[in-house]
Amino acid sequence: MLTLPNVLTLSRILTVPLLVALLWPEEMASGGQGARWTTGYALAFGLYCLMGVTDYFDGYLARAQGTVSKLGVFLDPIADKIMVGAVILMLAATRDIAGPHVIAAMIILLREIAVSGLREFLAGLQVSVPVSRLAKWKTTFQLIALGALILAGAVPQFPFVQMVGIVTLWAAAILTLVTGWDYLRVGIKHMD
Repeated sequence: MLTLPNVLTLSRILTVPLLVALLWPEEMASGGQGARWTTGYALAFGLYCLMGVTDYFDGYLARAQGTVSKLGVFLDPIADKIMVGAVILMLAATRDIAGPHVIAAMIILLREIAVSGLREFLAGLQVSVPVSRLAKWKTTFQLIALGALILAGAVPQFPFVQMVGIVTLWAAAILTLVTGWDYLRVGIKHMD
């Protein structure tokens, strides 16, 4: 159970509170208005990138070493969803995602929850739903968007970074709707 890939996956889950703490603004901590903690955003961006690297390597190592486990298959998507959900919630709380862009973030969050539930339902029926190529693109845009939005908090003097984050967030939301519909169509076929 404690293979290197599983340890990497568990490390991503255990690192989420630190990521949230680094994104926590001074004004929220002190209860008043204060300056943004750009150093915290910079550290959070580094940690976020490290978490992304471990996400890649846990799957790669499990396949390369032939140590794919049920625990790893179970934990990997959970680790991804915990990280994405925590970052979206923090970026919305800090108003790095604000206004109509919250809709894109909510689409992503709701789809993550709905697809998790659908996958659990279908697993009970022993129906497998493979991850499509489009869903992998969705994940790529989502990870770029959240990374760019974190980085934008570290380098507010470069507003184009925020723009990249917002544009890719909307691209991820659109792909989220498309891939979510694909999963739902498969699920509906198995519902009475």
